[in-house]
Amino acid sequence: MKILTLNCGSSSIKFSFFNMETNEVLASGLMEKIGEEISLFTFKSEQYTKKKRGMLVHSHEEGIHIILDTLTDPAHGIISGPAEINAVGHRLVHGAEFFSDSVIINDEVMDVLHKCIDFAPLHNPANIKGVEGVLKNMPNIPQCGVFDTAFHQTMEAKAYLYAIPYEYYREHKIRRYGFHGTSHKYVSMKAAEYLGKPYEDLKIISCHIGNGASITAIKNGQSIDTSMGFTPLEGLVMGTRCGDIDPAIPLLLMKKFNLTVDEINDILNKKSGMLGLSELSNDMRTIEEEILEKENPAAVLAHEVYAYRMKKYIGAYTAALNGLDVLIFTGGVGEKMPILRELVCQDMDYLGIKLNPVANSKFTDEIEDLSASDATTKVLKVPTDEELMIAMDTMRILTEK
Repeated sequence: MKILTLNCGSSSIKFSFFNMETNEVLASGLMEKIGEEISLFTFKSEQYTKKKRGMLVHSHEEGIHIILDTLTDPAHGIISGPAEINAVGHRLVHGAEFFSDSVIINDEVMDVLHKCIDFAPLHNPANIKGVEGVLKNMPNIPQCGVFDTAFHQTMEAKAYLYAIPYEYYREHKIRRYGFHGTSHKYVSMKAAEYLGKPYEDLKIISCHIGNGASITAIKNGQSIDTSMGFTPLEGLVMGTRCGDIDPAIPLLLMKKFNLTVDEINDILNKKSGMLGLSELSNDMRTIEEEILEKENPAAVLAHEVYAYRMKKYIGAYTAALNGLDVLIFTGGVGEKMPILRELVCQDMDYLGIKLNPVANSKFTDEIEDLSASDATTKVLKVPTDEELMIAMDTMRILTEK
């Protein structure tokens, strides 16, 4: 089976094309700046690479057409025609309480996606455009949706409810939903496979740390709690997002500086986090450089706040799990920033968490056991692959049909 995966943003389409017999990526790429004066297209396969080619792309439908033309191009393509694509798997951001698993996309699913636009106004409309674009270009191909929120639908009410008037949940479904579910599911399954232990028997904390970041507690193969909430703003300190703060702070800032709702939303989502704390950058590579090469006190302090928040969540989720077998670091920062992993795992030996400094300092694209020899809790670096998880779920859903 060959599966095309699509991750559609408001002005972008990230894609990968898989041979599911081997889980091999046959081609991948990115269409950027859709609807702008000049769009950019990147395509990569074993035989051919097209880097940042400028073109005019008006819509997601047109962008998908270009992706299909490139995959089937007689000179540089890798398949003879669209008929060789067995299915398309989509990253869908928000399914609210409607979906606890991946689904075959039909009219009912599309109706739900429209209903969930209020929950994810930046993402769901783009996801809808992606599905519609495939429908226009390949009307008969099966399409499957893999929701960021689905993995967390196993949380109990005690974990997902907020202590606000219950009517807001009852009437408007305001609750914790969580995100990064596809990544948390993938790396936790890979960790169990790597350790040769039944997934259902493990107590796992998964740390997906990138520009956006979240931590999930996984027990018996199910998410029982996660740090992101009603939106991706809650939880950890992130690149530009504030994470957990006293909810009175935005009210005070709005009154004191006469800010609008949109202005305070912009501050909390785009001007806070590591960017706001360090006054340097939201890019953790820059923060790391400032720490290691310049001992910049602003970078050091921001990094300490960042790691301390992670440490608190790990402690809380270990309590919720009643123990811990595996701690996972994943995501661009989690996989590639040893000094962060070191700081997070310091003084955690009471939980059996001890790092092997040599293993922690290695830079590889493979799963690595970072645990010290006398550690009782495994600490793993597990590279995430959300696209492969989408493809795997798509194949599973179609074969179960």
